[in-house]
Amino acid sequence: MRSVPATEALPTPRDAVSAANARPAVRAFFDPRTCSLQYVVADRSTGDCAIIDPVLDFDERSGAVATHSADGILAHVEQAGLRVAWILDTHPHADHFSAAAYLKAKTGAPTAIGEKIVAVQALWREIYNLPELPADGSSWDRLFHDGEVFRIGGLEARVLHSPGHTLASITYVVGDAAFIHDTLFMPDGGTARADFPGGDARRLWASIQQILALPDDTRLFTGHDYQPGGREPRWKSSVAEQRLGNAHVAGKTEAEYVAFRKARDRLLPMPGLILPAMQVNLRGGRLPEPEDNGRRYLKIPIDALPGAAWE
Repeated sequence: MRSVPATEALPTPRDAVSAANARPAVRAFFDPRTCSLQYVVADRSTGDCAIIDPVLDFDERSGAVATHSADGILAHVEQAGLRVAWILDTHPHADHFSAAAYLKAKTGAPTAIGEKIVAVQALWREIYNLPELPADGSSWDRLFHDGEVFRIGGLEARVLHSPGHTLASITYVVGDAAFIHDTLFMPDGGTARADFPGGDARRLWASIQQILALPDDTRLFTGHDYQPGGREPRWKSSVAEQRLGNAHVAGKTEAEYVAFRKARDRLLPMPGLILPAMQVNLRGGRLPEPEDNGRRYLKIPIDALPGAAWE
């Protein structure tokens, strides 16, 4: 199943803002198989863009890998006359494979993720018993630290370390847009879970508060939408909307949120792809090397996630 693209209307002249508060063009691609959002964020003046959280298609039933989602993004980039300056992951995903390595091979653009990925690599290397798996972040071209600033064409992009869902989660703030990955979903969807290895509900609360401290009109782009009540997919909200109406956060104290999050997480089964996906995403989206018969294999540890709820 291919990703479903969506776009935003161009702003009118009265929406024009200064370069310091630029309003980048954002194109979203919704992957219905994983309910994931992938983004192209572009500088309107230079045509430079970044691809955020791209999906490599994987069918767990047959073990087949495909690039339909990533190719759809590349087609948009070409049709829009954009140049890919960055391929960015917000965190090591547990519910889909990253297409970062594939897109780097196609575009030559550098890949990046947060510097805390090294701690996640070390943690999961033990879980998989893969001593040869690098735990130094070398699978990416750039490791961002908290507060680091980089550029997408003329746009200023800032990195916020946003742990809680994972140790390595980061938010990209690009002009008036923030790509908030799996911290906040749409207001009716609440917030992300915090029970993966290295996750922490209290740290997730602190990360959410940091995001909600951005200007009220900051556009927030989420990493997933699970379509509560069967509604159509949505992915954009504002800080003001989240602060007033998020189903898990609005009106709660830190203690209330942490208690709620822990109780809820105890009832959630693990994502179906967590064990296949993590060993790919810890390599920056690279599949395991072929074995002596030319075939690649994924390694599934038994009872590696004790206490996880069953479906």
